[in-house]
Amino acid sequence: MPSGPMPVQQQESSSSTRLVRPYTVTGGRTQPRYKLPLEALVTSTAHDPRDMAVLAPECQEILRFCVDWRSVAEISAVLHMPLGVARILVADMSADGLVRVHQREDSEERPDMNLLERVLSGLRKI
Repeated sequence: MPSGPMPVQQQESSSSTRLVRPYTVTGGRTQPRYKLPLEALVTSTAHDPRDMAVLAPECQEILRFCVDWRSVAEISAVLHMPLGVARILVADMSADGLVRVHQREDSEERPDMNLLERVLSGLRKI
């Protein structure tokens, strides 16, 4: 049985898959630049398609997926990306101005039960 972190599956254009270790995708980091809640909503900012070629494939996927508002947890689940990797990449992309992160101002208080029920419902559908 292999030891170490679970690999990230990455789709290639030839429809085969290759495995990339999560710490490779994040440059060895295990924590995002700032506290990023799982329920934070993310949207892509306007970007030129030519500029996307210089981004990592995972970042390109996030940009395409976040045309509509998506939670960090949803990005992780739908793109088959470990949650820690998604949090680090979204935080980096936010710092670079590629995405906007929308967080509740009262994030220190109890989470909204309505939001938690919607997240739970979405997870059950997966």
